[in-house]
Amino acid sequence: MAKSPKKKSAAPATSAPTGIAPAPATGPAGNGAAPSLNVLAQYVKDFSFENPNAPESLAAGPKNPQIQIQINVNAKKIGENEYEVELDLDAEAVEDDKVVFKVALVYAGMMRLQNVPEQNLQAIVLVECPRILFPFARQIIAEATRNGGYPPLMLEPIDFMALFQQKAAAQQAAPTN
Repeated sequence: MAKSPKKKSAAPATSAPTGIAPAPATGPAGNGAAPSLNVLAQYVKDFSFENPNAPESLAAGPKNPQIQIQINVNAKKIGENEYEVELDLDAEAVEDDKVVFKVALVYAGMMRLQNVPEQNLQAIVLVECPRILFPFARQIIAEATRNGGYPPLMLEPIDFMALFQQKAAAQQAAPTN
């Protein structure tokens, strides 16, 4: 009887989420706990796919439509340490002033953040949380466009930090009443 090779054990998982460095032994609050980010749930909150000119648009052969994509991130506190983070993605394909397809998705997640320093909280909620949600939202949009009869719309990775910085700069530039 041949012996099967021994499997290497996987390295133990760390409690530090993506983008958060492990805290020192005393933690930011002095309680010894490291910062943590937990995904409690993720879900489609709103979804729409429109194919207004089908079947004509599908029978006309290969197309090269202009695709406009809008991205927005929203978050609201829903508990002491819990946040609902929404990734709002809208895409519209247009050719010859006709809409080929439209897809709109609000993909959300309930996130728990613990022991995160206050000065890092907004960036974690508006940068790291959507970064976790994005691959799932991207897959939903790709499948919807494929199921609509078109090649899958594969969204490029999004720089959520740049988006966060643009929103912050726009808010600072806006006049206060």
